[in-house]
Amino acid sequence: MNLRDQHADGGGTAGSAAPPKRSDAERNRGRIIAAARTVFGRDGLNASMASVAREAGVGIATLFRHFPGKEELVVAVFTDRMEAYAQATDQALADPDPWHGFTGYIQDVCAMQAADRGFADILTMSFTGAQALEELREKAYEGFLEVIGRAKDSGHLREDFTSGDLVLLLMANSGVLSATGDAAPDAWRRVVAWMIQSFQTPARGPLPDPPQDAALYEAMRRASHVVSSPEADKRR
Repeated sequence: MNLRDQHADGGGTAGSAAPPKRSDAERNRGRIIAAARTVFGRDGLNASMASVAREAGVGIATLFRHFPGKEELVVAVFTDRMEAYAQATDQALADPDPWHGFTGYIQDVCAMQAADRGFADILTMSFTGAQALEELREKAYEGFLEVIGRAKDSGHLREDFTSGDLVLLLMANSGVLSATGDAAPDAWRRVVAWMIQSFQTPARGPLPDPPQDAALYEAMRRASHVVSSPEADKRR
């Protein structure tokens, strides 16, 4: 039997074995991403890569072959959610009522946080090496500036509200979600409602100066550094 016949008969050559290997790799990658959605959604981004591997039913070495660090896995898991986050500004801008569009956006984004602890972390962190996530974050930021402008022009949003106030709100909401958990899963709704009322005119009084954008960015960058260290994950 010549070499061509051996290939036709499935004679165990390296060429005939390659497709199953690729198929196994694709299945493992899909299982890892699905497991990471579950683990990050339940435990947040501080969950270890080892816990993702256990949830996926693969070895830690297999996980790191597909995703050498947590940042790569985060991008694979959360890009679609960041796309929805960016699109939320389009929906707010399409609302004929600027104030309703503004408040609806705030409520929608905070609800996204409440639905997924991992995403709650993503919104208050900055992954400088994850270009796809940062581009979507920038798109959302530019859209939100328009949402703010429309709401202020309508006379409903206080003039001293800044885009940084959304970051502070998301950080506060993330803390509430982490603290209340399953014990009071809807507590965040009351906090967000209080905050929205405080944003509305007429203002009850002046506010302290907001933190500088660079300071908020540094806080987000520091938070992301804690969860994106591959060496820390390999020890857990």
